[in-house]
Amino acid sequence: MAKSDVKLIGAWPSPFVMRPRIALNVKSLGYEFLEETPGSKSQLLLESNPVHKKIPVLIHDGKPICESLVIVEYIDEVWSSGPTILPSDPYDRALARFWAAYLDEKWFPTMRSIAGAKEEEARKALIEQAGKGVMMLEDAFSRCSKGKGFFGGDQIGYLDIAFGSFLGWLRATEKMNGVKLIDETKTPSLLKWATSFSSHPAVKDVLPETEKLVEFAKVLAKFKAASSNS
Repeated sequence: MAKSDVKLIGAWPSPFVMRPRIALNVKSLGYEFLEETPGSKSQLLLESNPVHKKIPVLIHDGKPICESLVIVEYIDEVWSSGPTILPSDPYDRALARFWAAYLDEKWFPTMRSIAGAKEEEARKALIEQAGKGVMMLEDAFSRCSKGKGFFGGDQIGYLDIAFGSFLGWLRATEKMNGVKLIDETKTPSLLKWATSFSSHPAVKDVLPETEKLVEFAKVLAKFKAASSNS
């Protein structure tokens, strides 16, 4: 598949953009990465995703596909000859989708709110809530992995991509707040999984460095503060 046939509109700090990047790498597909400038939206993005006007957008043969997990499923279905991403068993597939929805609708919004918490008590409560979510995901890992190294079993699967895309920001949040959400005591399986996932060939070159995300978060916070005061 020529790179010109597959394009991905995104930005390096976005965990949602990481998802299709990992999926494309799992399938060993070449693609053209069209980098958006944080804080602005290109004409191509606005034309390709007129409903939400958000990244990521996959463009395949000139046709846009939007929403990160929708894109991951599309990649898995279209390029079915490569390693499978979604579980083949209907129940396992439903379970993976359930936890992916939990991550997007409940867990990540909580973690993202930590940086914006103005009072210490609110910040601590959000950290505690995010920590409880990680412990639930530890239990989910035991059920989904069936004793193997990834949520998807022997190889990276749908839920690995859904959760693993947040690892960079999870580590940045830990560093900025002096806490550990994934550790040997409470979440030993996830700690081992996170190491294996981060070093996987499909992941290691697209997972942002923690320090780089921390610096980006500081710039973003200054920008938001300036905007609110203007």
